[in-house]
Amino acid sequence: MSGKVAKIAVSAATYWIDRPYDYLIPEDMAEKAIPGVRVHVPFARGNRQSEGLILAVSPRSEYEKLKCITAVLDEAPVLSPEQIKLALFMRERFFCTVYDAVKAMLPAGLWFDEDGRRRVSDKTVETAHLSVSAEDAAAAAENKRHRSPQQANILELLCGFEALPSRELLRHTGASRQSLKALCKAGLVELRQREAYRRPKAYEGELLPLPVLSEEQEKAFRGISALAESGKAGAALLFGVTGSGKTSVYIHLIQRQLALGRSSILLVPEIALTPQMLQTFSAHFGEEIAVLHSSLSVGERYDEWKRVRRGRARVVIGTRSAVFAPVEKLGLIIIDEEQEETYKSESSPRYHARDIAKYLCAKAGCTLLLGSATPDIVSRYCAQTGRYAFFSIDNRYNQMRLPQVRIVDMKRELRRGNGGNISSFLRQEIQENIDRGEQSILFINRRGANKLISCGECGYTYKCPRCSVALTYHSVNDRLICHYCAYSRRLDSSCPDCGGMLNRVGAGTQLVEEELKELFPETEIMRMDTDSVSPAGSHEQLFEKFRNENIPIMVGTQMVTKGLNFENVTLVGVISADQSLYSGDYRAGERTFSLITQVIGRSGRGSKPGRAVIQTYTPENETILQAARQDYEAFYHSELALRKLQQAPPFSDYLAVTASGPDEAQTVRACRFIRSRLEEGASGREMTVYGPTPLPVVRVNNRYRYRVNISCRVCAEIRQLISQTVVEASLDKRFRGVSVFADNDPTD
Repeated sequence: MSGKVAKIAVSAATYWIDRPYDYLIPEDMAEKAIPGVRVHVPFARGNRQSEGLILAVSPRSEYEKLKCITAVLDEAPVLSPEQIKLALFMRERFFCTVYDAVKAMLPAGLWFDEDGRRRVSDKTVETAHLSVSAEDAAAAAENKRHRSPQQANILELLCGFEALPSRELLRHTGASRQSLKALCKAGLVELRQREAYRRPKAYEGELLPLPVLSEEQEKAFRGISALAESGKAGAALLFGVTGSGKTSVYIHLIQRQLALGRSSILLVPEIALTPQMLQTFSAHFGEEIAVLHSSLSVGERYDEWKRVRRGRARVVIGTRSAVFAPVEKLGLIIIDEEQEETYKSESSPRYHARDIAKYLCAKAGCTLLLGSATPDIVSRYCAQTGRYAFFSIDNRYNQMRLPQVRIVDMKRELRRGNGGNISSFLRQEIQENIDRGEQSILFINRRGANKLISCGECGYTYKCPRCSVALTYHSVNDRLICHYCAYSRRLDSSCPDCGGMLNRVGAGTQLVEEELKELFPETEIMRMDTDSVSPAGSHEQLFEKFRNENIPIMVGTQMVTKGLNFENVTLVGVISADQSLYSGDYRAGERTFSLITQVIGRSGRGSKPGRAVIQTYTPENETILQAARQDYEAFYHSELALRKLQQAPPFSDYLAVTASGPDEAQTVRACRFIRSRLEEGASGREMTVYGPTPLPVVRVNNRYRYRVNISCRVCAEIRQLISQTVVEASLDKRFRGVSVFADNDPTD
């Protein structure tokens, strides 16, 4: 068929029918319907209107009959040609649709509601401008001095400015809106609408000089700068002990890129860290900073995205999705705490920010810098084998020693009659800190009060009716809650089965907080977990309160383990160090080592020496001993030897195909079908397929979840085989109601 044809990714297309669809471009839309623009198109047999994105425009199509585009939604492309290529790369690499990738790349404010209106509009501010020269305005003000003093005040103030927001103008002069309108009617003043940006709170003082680097920091900075300025794509790992000042190196590297006319992206693992990073970096770079994360309002995130796209902000700070920021002249991407699992998306597209960053750096010919005190084992292996450049900072910036660590055997505490969660040694250390006016952080990686409630007589436990997990007791609202589907119910006064006494098993942040209040009744205690920081931005307020009001004790989950810098914190306590050791995942040891090492590193970051207490029921465990010594290299070598025996990453790649459905037997049958197809396709390849295996929580929201695991060296042919298998299983009528998806190195 002749005529102008658009190749379109359609949002209504599921993974198994996802491909570019040909649509005819009407003549009256020819100028607007260009690549990167979103459109409305009729889709499928019912011609239901669906959103789509134009990927390319062609002069002809191989099909004779084509449907027409019904509407063009954007005045200008929302994706550049490079970003369209990235979306296509994501489809192949992460087993998602092109439109899933597009949605991950664009801010929510750009999307449309059911009525076809954009979710958020551009913010405008009314400004007042002189319509005459300043001399004429001053003369008019003198003439109006006695008859209309408010009008005279407005004119006099505007004589000193090119333009002023009308609201501020009226506030400063005390004039009324009627006086301003009268001046407009007289032709002396003109009102215009100016676009304004909704911005998160940032540093507002004078810009600070760059921090002074130590000898080790300077050496790392020079080496990474040389790599970044080579004009070639590359990756580097910056290994620095906690408190070594990696952030100062980042600041110098970003400044160097700005001097060269290039942009930078800095990723952080937690939203809680973003305000702190924003304050730190905006103090040096001012308006060059843009911040992107999910706690911003829809309008703020949309406006920050616009500032980046227009080149008004050349330094982007944010969480995982900030890697998609539309920066110009990209020179450097930094991923801080690169080992964190939060960089991996758990919903489609199931991408890892590190993989996206590698792609962007390869295309732009720039450098990816991974920074951590506990690098991912695979990243460290890449540095060891020469795939990444390697730089290290072995000492803390202020020359302070790493915290002294004491391991407490909780079995001995039990034998001494202490059945609580705070050992006698930790209690004594906390009391000493309180007496000296110093602060303490206690870490336990579970929120709520108790892991479960059980009957001591019949063994009854409260379980979620929709998920295969026990309900967690939350003492704040006296309810049992499922942390997977949010089901909740009241706690009974006695066992609902036999009437026996209910026992509380396990501990969470709420229970530890209650114990601390009993031990230190006159001391203020702060709790940091997702229950206490649910309102957007409240984590920033709590951290500021902890710092500014010198609150003696903070107890929290993972959000207190990374990146935080409180100079008066001299004691850290790890309440249950064994908790993450026995999850059955090959990364269990790595997660445990990283968590303990990171939280210990929060202590002694100022002028005062730090201490740490690790409470454990397995004090002889090698991982805990290595974390206590802050000995990453010893841990790395022992973990690498174990990975080699398991043929786990970095010696092999892991992929998984997961099936979930309301019927367990049907879900298992689907997984068996998937395994058989993969084994058939793997003939002649070094690929191991095993399963079906249930996920750690097999049932969530009344859907059973099973998985087929694949161990191999991934290549394009393997990905194609997995993709075809997902499509076959999804289209097989025997498995109707079962959803199937593939994932690279799943985290659960």
